[in-house]
Amino acid sequence: MSQASSRRVLTGITTTGTPHLGNYVGSIRAAVRASRAPGVQSFYFLADYHALIKCDEPARIQRSTLEIAASWLASGLDPEHVVFYRQSDIPEIPELMWMLTCVTGKGMLNRAHAYKAMLDKNAAAGQDPDTDVSAGLFMYPVLMAADILMFSAHQVPVGRDQIQHIEMARDIASSFNHLYGEHLVLPEALVDDNVALLPGLDGRKMSKSYDNTIALFGPREQLRKQIMSIVTDSRAPGEAKPTDGSALFQIYRAFADDAESAQFAKAFADGIAWGDAKQALYERIEQEIGPMRERYAYLMAHPEEVEALLQRGAEKARALAVPMLRELRHAVGLRTLSAQATSQKVPVAAKASLPTFKQYRESDGQFYFKLTDASGRVLLQSTAFTSPRDAGQIVKRLQQEGEAALPTLTAHLAPIDALVDADLRLALQQLVESQST
Repeated sequence: MSQASSRRVLTGITTTGTPHLGNYVGSIRAAVRASRAPGVQSFYFLADYHALIKCDEPARIQRSTLEIAASWLASGLDPEHVVFYRQSDIPEIPELMWMLTCVTGKGMLNRAHAYKAMLDKNAAAGQDPDTDVSAGLFMYPVLMAADILMFSAHQVPVGRDQIQHIEMARDIASSFNHLYGEHLVLPEALVDDNVALLPGLDGRKMSKSYDNTIALFGPREQLRKQIMSIVTDSRAPGEAKPTDGSALFQIYRAFADDAESAQFAKAFADGIAWGDAKQALYERIEQEIGPMRERYAYLMAHPEEVEALLQRGAEKARALAVPMLRELRHAVGLRTLSAQATSQKVPVAAKASLPTFKQYRESDGQFYFKLTDASGRVLLQSTAFTSPRDAGQIVKRLQQEGEAALPTLTAHLAPIDALVDADLRLALQQLVESQST
């Protein structure tokens, strides 16, 4: 497959837990199917550097890395067709992270959801704002940006709550490109609103946090026991049972086709006993998962084979990362002294960075724009728009009219901080002048 003509899609999996049935339905199965699509070059990595932010148990990280790798491989991921690697096997990633750190504004990192959530948690507990906030947590968006930008990913599949990470990667890439030339591809968030969210044993979203998960590749007896423990109501055999709100039916629907689901719904209406319904669910899941279990067990018993596959994946990844980093090192001036410098001094005019408008979509589905200076400091923030076209029209007016447009656009702009008011007006003037040159 030609890399030049391929669309690159990148997915990372943090190595802090054991995959469960919800992970399979919500992520693994769809990603494996997508990896077989023509015209797509897929990258899947085990994010063990990311795991260090959340987990300080070395054995758990190592075990999770093996379990996750074995789960994806057993589920059909073909390491010959995709680039499947462990993050820590690519030393170019942390080096790129440092380069990106040097062009990332602290103000932008202050607005990262995970960091703000910790501040809110500490405030609610009456603690110091930075309690339990590591530099790793604060810099997490830059590491994620390095993961994405290193391989020139065009799209990154994420949930709506993770869109901010992709927007930050775009902002960081824009800042780098503005200073050093167009070296980094700006990624797009690939959001699938149809991703199935599987209910757990208690009816809530299946999650390790709720301790309500169903093991993905545990023994058959464990799978059956967990399914039999799914919470149901007190309706007796022969009494009609609703499918709406039924965890049993929702899980069955995630594995069955339309005809099977219709038949199961009819059984609910006809008053199937809960025990019989759970047995039917167990058999339907086992029909899909059972053939994969043997492969998973084999891989778990032969970690050296998983390691060999990851090392081959790392070779493929580094074949792309090494020349990419060589290009970026040269771009920022980390060059050999034996070579003739292409220029002794960068003209001041070339170094000056214009303010930048950035349009993005938030997790609420609305569109926004902001104006930032070269350091990433926000000078102007919009309110929400229902369409990107409306946001773009306001941006165009500000670029063409500058400060003169502000009084008529107050309904579309968040209150302007008096501390940046002078800088904002100067920035708008620079943009207007750049339009006329």
